[in-house]
Amino acid sequence: MKYSAFALLCLASYPNQALVSACSDDTTFYFEVGNKNSSKTKSCQWIVSKPDKQDERRNNYCVSGSDVSTKCAEACGNCYEVWGSDQSNSVPSQSSAGINGSYLWIWDSKSIGTQLEGGADATPLSCTPSDSTGPCNLLDVFPSVLVENSSTGVLPNTLSDLPKFGRLHGMLKDPQNKYVTANIFAPGGGYIGVIKTSTKEAVALFRVTAFDQNPNERSVHLSFWSDDGSAIVIANLHGKAIERIDVTRDNIDTITSLEFNKSAGIGLGQKTSVLSHATFFSGNNAFGNPLIGSIVGSYDDADLGDMTPNNVCKENGCEGTQAMAGGRPNNLPICPVPSKNGNAYVTLGGGGLFVLDLTTTPMVIKGEYGNAVVNGAGVVGTQTGNQVFITGGVSAGSSGFDQSVFLVYSFDDTKYDTLNEENTPMPVKVFQDPGNTLTIGNAEGPANNDSGQKPGVTTRRDSHGVAATLDGKYVHIVDRIQNNVEVFDTSTYQRTTYDLVSMDGQSGRAGAAGPCYTRSVIDDASLPLNDPAPDFLEITPDGKYLMIAFRGPVPVTVGHTAQGSCPGVGIVKITNGGRSGKLVDVLRSTNVVDNVTAFSLPGGLSYTGAERSDIHSAIVVSNGW
Repeated sequence: MKYSAFALLCLASYPNQALVSACSDDTTFYFEVGNKNSSKTKSCQWIVSKPDKQDERRNNYCVSGSDVSTKCAEACGNCYEVWGSDQSNSVPSQSSAGINGSYLWIWDSKSIGTQLEGGADATPLSCTPSDSTGPCNLLDVFPSVLVENSSTGVLPNTLSDLPKFGRLHGMLKDPQNKYVTANIFAPGGGYIGVIKTSTKEAVALFRVTAFDQNPNERSVHLSFWSDDGSAIVIANLHGKAIERIDVTRDNIDTITSLEFNKSAGIGLGQKTSVLSHATFFSGNNAFGNPLIGSIVGSYDDADLGDMTPNNVCKENGCEGTQAMAGGRPNNLPICPVPSKNGNAYVTLGGGGLFVLDLTTTPMVIKGEYGNAVVNGAGVVGTQTGNQVFITGGVSAGSSGFDQSVFLVYSFDDTKYDTLNEENTPMPVKVFQDPGNTLTIGNAEGPANNDSGQKPGVTTRRDSHGVAATLDGKYVHIVDRIQNNVEVFDTSTYQRTTYDLVSMDGQSGRAGAAGPCYTRSVIDDASLPLNDPAPDFLEITPDGKYLMIAFRGPVPVTVGHTAQGSCPGVGIVKITNGGRSGKLVDVLRSTNVVDNVTAFSLPGGLSYTGAERSDIHSAIVVSNGW
């Protein structure tokens, strides 16, 4: 990808103090092991010198923030890569945003460390043998000549014959850090890929089932790996269904089989019927290696009925008993958040929530909640101990333009061993902003909030991505409109706040401007600067940083809420023992290949410049664990 003069200007280095060192071991560093009576001095290499002792030694000596963790970064498994999902098109002259191709931005911790020390900007990595650097074009990772297959044989389509292969909404890693899913979200497309993290090569590509629940029939919003990496649980958003790919691995966790299991699915809408079966793709990837994948099972065995096991409607309006507490008016599945007990907490666009047993075939409902209990457009979640924290924000659809929602719930993951009655057990409402509007199940607050999304003007809120500190003591939740992060003590629920716009994370716009200001797009003088618009995030394996997706001036999704000025991945240094943080730099992304006409953004700016990059999700892949 070639950078324009404008793009190069946007990627100019931001000076900063030395915050981390490059990700390698200090060969001059030695530390003591054992006790005071029989201690010995060891080098970093000792930690990994015996494979059967490696994990034990890392757990004992690579304590986050310790000298060993810092000086022995590579041996402690603290080397990592940051993967950013850019939703913009990688093909010019498209009719609309996010419909053809995308970019993967991948930076390694060594290059990031150099940038943080004041050196050159981190260089994105390549995903193909023919390129020396990134970003990676989604259309190169998954070649257009891949052939579509059904469960009964080869179909007459290649990938290039099929529509809507674009809008990389997010990549989610497996527990082993060996693979990620590529969730390709263009409505009507419905593609999910699997990529090997070590080589960046495609391993598999599937197209999910087309159901009759929406004119677009199917789309993959996001998918999550089960806690042990034995399954991929997929939110087929426009199909109003949760589907599953079963994963088989060898004794070193290499995936040997990926089976899309038609029997495992569960429909969440009304009178669900299949329009087109799921498919998989065959052929060679960019490295010349064959893709794997197959389709198994039967839709006859899936749960496509209208009723829950409590004999109430899954979605309001079915021909049966309506669910209590507001029921569930619009069951677009957003995220099936997996837990350590084999559950999946399915957040819903119209509020409410399902708890599924993702280990059964088909997957079954074990808990169900109406939107008067779980308000807001459900978003995502994370687990610490036995608690699963779930966030709720504004609707992604057009109705969300005058909504304000910041919600956090906690569910006890030990309470779903068997089927529970409706709205049982009740979740803890950890936090509800007093300005939440009377929308999506909420019965308190103002009717609406039409203050738009411009920074310094708007009073709207939108809770979105969440990440826990390594010790599980705190969860950090971003506000996509207010550009701040709310931090909750997972034991007491005490809340602290830091911002993403000031240098110290505490001074807001009244203080010295933070790195997003210098990294902002500058080819439209009307665009408000220093507007991160944070989205999904993850913590680094050393526990020092949060890597947060920052949206762009032409957001492909949720245009009424997500316009930002410094697209890329924000680097937040965690402070005060996990209670706070501050933005210390931005890994800037850019896309001037996509020249789709900018569209009007409710409450935002009609941007006239060339930048189209729009990072929706950032993950951190460890190279050492």
